[in-house]
Amino acid sequence: MPDIKLITENLADELIPGIQQASGIYILTSFVMDSGVRILAPHLREALDRGAEVKLLAGDYLFVTQPQALRTLLSIHPSMEARLWRSRGTSFHPKAYLFDYMNGEGKFIVGSSNLSRSAFKMGLEWNLSVNAQLEPFTFQEALDKFMRNFYHDQTSTLTEGVIAAYEQEYMRNRQQYPELVRQIVEEEEADLGGAPEGDCQETSAVGAEEAAASATSVSLTPRPVQAGALEALENALDEGYTRAMVVMATGLGKTYLAAFLARGRFRRVLFVAHREEILLQAKQSFLHVMPDKTAGLYNGFAKEDEAELVFASIYTLGTKRHRERFAPDAFDLIVVDEFHHAASKSYQALLDYFQPAFLLGITATPERLDGKDVYALCDGNVAFQIHFIEAIQKGWLSPFRYYGVYDDTDYSQLTWLGGGYDEAELQAVQLREEMAERIHAAWLRHRQTRTIGFCSSIAQANFLARFFADQGATAIGLSSESSPAQRREAVRRLAAGELDVIFTVDLFNEGVDIPSVDTLLFVRPTQSLTIFTQQVGRGLRLHEGKESCVIVDLIGNYRNADIKLSLFDAGTGEGKGKRSGVLPSVPAGCLIDFETGVIDLLQELARKRQPRKEKLLSAYRELKEELHRRPTYVELHLHGRENSREYKQEFGSYAAFLGWAEELEPNEQAALARCRDWLLEAESTGMNKSYKMVLLLAMLERGPERWEQPISSLEAAPFFHRYLTEKEYRRKADLSDRKMSAMVGYDERKIAALIEEMPMSKWSGSSKGLAFFDGRGFGFQLKIASEDRGIIHRRAREIAEYRLHAYFEKKADVK
Repeated sequence: MPDIKLITENLADELIPGIQQASGIYILTSFVMDSGVRILAPHLREALDRGAEVKLLAGDYLFVTQPQALRTLLSIHPSMEARLWRSRGTSFHPKAYLFDYMNGEGKFIVGSSNLSRSAFKMGLEWNLSVNAQLEPFTFQEALDKFMRNFYHDQTSTLTEGVIAAYEQEYMRNRQQYPELVRQIVEEEEADLGGAPEGDCQETSAVGAEEAAASATSVSLTPRPVQAGALEALENALDEGYTRAMVVMATGLGKTYLAAFLARGRFRRVLFVAHREEILLQAKQSFLHVMPDKTAGLYNGFAKEDEAELVFASIYTLGTKRHRERFAPDAFDLIVVDEFHHAASKSYQALLDYFQPAFLLGITATPERLDGKDVYALCDGNVAFQIHFIEAIQKGWLSPFRYYGVYDDTDYSQLTWLGGGYDEAELQAVQLREEMAERIHAAWLRHRQTRTIGFCSSIAQANFLARFFADQGATAIGLSSESSPAQRREAVRRLAAGELDVIFTVDLFNEGVDIPSVDTLLFVRPTQSLTIFTQQVGRGLRLHEGKESCVIVDLIGNYRNADIKLSLFDAGTGEGKGKRSGVLPSVPAGCLIDFETGVIDLLQELARKRQPRKEKLLSAYRELKEELHRRPTYVELHLHGRENSREYKQEFGSYAAFLGWAEELEPNEQAALARCRDWLLEAESTGMNKSYKMVLLLAMLERGPERWEQPISSLEAAPFFHRYLTEKEYRRKADLSDRKMSAMVGYDERKIAALIEEMPMSKWSGSSKGLAFFDGRGFGFQLKIASEDRGIIHRRAREIAEYRLHAYFEKKADVK
């Protein structure tokens, strides 16, 4: 066999001998036609009869694949594995045929030919056949990438049900785009009817395929939760922030959010993560949103540094030599995934070196128990956050049923080594049949269909897998010692319902999604809220037929045993302080059930912790004691121990914090509740310039009784001029461009015209109906009861003064 061979015709003459000799046959093609399947079917059947492995992945791209071709594939042999890639409108164009031989040899053919009679027999095609011995690394990489694609979560095992569902989409597409589809499939269908070989339209089908892509690809739009986060990030950008963090529960689409932010606003993007699976998934997600961009990996295997979208491993880019292959300003946007890792030295070096226009950190779990401040890395700017409890309440994640099972192990007798218990001592208590029986009994009581069990060690995972198997369950243990192929196969089997439970050691914390998992089993001491949150997220994705996620958790007197409970409390941040008992207040549709021994234990363990809300409350009370009164918003900003912006990020507004802290009188609470939407608008409206808040101050100058009434641009002009020109720092910040020269010279009518353009028109257009400008005057859709006027006036002035102070302070820092 020649080492390299160009094949421009009769590809079937090369494929059939390969099938006849290979022990492993792997076919990847963007579409399949029944005419092509029938050519290969008898040879594939013979290969399967002699024990060869055959895997075929076909795509649904543009709905060109024929349903009958898929049915023919199903009928070839019961041992053949066939799957369908669901492209979801994204380009899917691979054409590859890989043959692995028993003697260690092999070959792979890559080129232009899909699985069709035209491509095999008649068409103008270019394919390159390469001897695996000439390129062993490339051949192995091709096999590895094939398996990654074959078992990807965008694929479905080919069944009659999958084919029937695809056929409905196929028929709808044919009706919607009959001419485009006809160009692609006309000849193939003619082949089935016995049309003569010769008249080939395959070359023209290329153009039709691209046109069909344009016609049928769905323009991706953000989900509601992503739209809210995007709006918050746009506001942060408009306010001049260069760093921000978004906290979103696992399963809500953080990576797609980053792609939506990048689309249209940033030219070149760097995406950084610490696991290869995350990089590969992120690359796919970004290309799904921006298929016209070039994308490349930068890791231990690939150095595709010229791409517009670069997906880099922190372990590679964390080294000086690799960082400095890029200019510090090479990227407009840098996205750091799983941002809670960013406090480590490798991330610090990267963040210190690069100078993007904007840095976005995304995470589901910003809290760290090691004391390092993740918030400081994004300048305290948490632009948006939604934790999984709120996502459950909105129906975006699955409800849970949490069962706390009592573990009578006395962990106080084990040696604590700072970061965990002595491994040998811990295994001595865990690897006991009595303990395994307790775990198995609890699992049988509460389990559903697919379980991930989180263990402390490889020994425990393997021990429990053997014990469960002895009891009749289908169970395996997975760890870092398992090969990537073993891990992929285990995930596939669990998703397919062929496994009851996988016991694992920190493999499924991040980057692995199995939406059908409906039971989580925790058989390890929980030391980290971050890790526990990630692990719980593995079971909360929505999935057809899944009503809830069952969580079975062994709770003993280990360190931090009660820390996990704050994760499930629906009252956190919404109620009136700390809960009174050990049982969290869970969302509707969820359940928490503790055994009596657990309740007794938690009451004994109760330890004081200071979460972020309590930290802010402590800083507020400290300042209040110094002032002997409630601090104003500006005073909180200037003199408070904590960053004032965190109050808005955590509670939505300073007023909401005061309500949570029970610092408002009943009449204040009622008044602020009645005007809540407008107050939030004033607190959060974007500010490229100071003008919105200057306009608000001009209105407030008229006093509590009439401040909210419409104001004309001519009435506002004198205050605008005085406010923006009386201080040097204000002039430098907002009157520097030529357009604003009228403000400096005080031409009242020109100033009025400028005010009408910005902020009056701009604010009314962006306020979702809360502000209006009708050409005569600017005002708010706001009705204030007479008893509320003083309260709302004071609160509005505090907001305006605080936002102006923070704005000019930031401008001064930038300059």
